[in-house]
Amino acid sequence: VQLQASGGGLVQAGGSLRLSCTASGRTFGGYAMGWFRQAPGKEREFVAASSGSGGRVVYGDSVKGRFTISRDNAKNTVYLQMNSLKPEDTAVYYCAGGYPMVLTIPRGYNFWGQGTQVTVSS
Repeated sequence: VQLQASGGGLVQAGGSLRLSCTASGRTFGGYAMGWFRQAPGKEREFVAASSGSGGRVVYGDSVKGRFTISRDNAKNTVYLQMNSLKPEDTAVYYCAGGYPMVLTIPRGYNFWGQGTQVTVSS
C-alpha cells in the first residue's frame, strides 16, 4: 500500500486547510486511517483516526472541535478538514493506514505517507 498526502500549505491563524491522503493497493475500506503530526524537536503526535468503515472516529485533545476526519472509500481517500488553525498546529502532517490495536498509537500502523507541511502564521 502506498499513501500520498497533499493539501498542506501556509495559512494565517484562524484559517482553514483540507488535507487529503490517497491510498493505492489493497482494499482501502479494510483498514483504519489516521493522521499524525510532528513539529520540529517534538515527538509525533496523534491528530485523528477513523476505523475502516468510518463508523468510529477519534481525535486528539488539541484538535477536538476544530478538525474533522472523513473518508471516501470509493475514492480510497481520507481527508482532514482543519478549521480555526493556530500557530501551534504548525507541523508536518502524516497519514497512516493499517490495523492498529489502538488508533492513537503510531507504531500500530503499517503504512505511512510522505508527510505534508502545514504552517500557520500568527
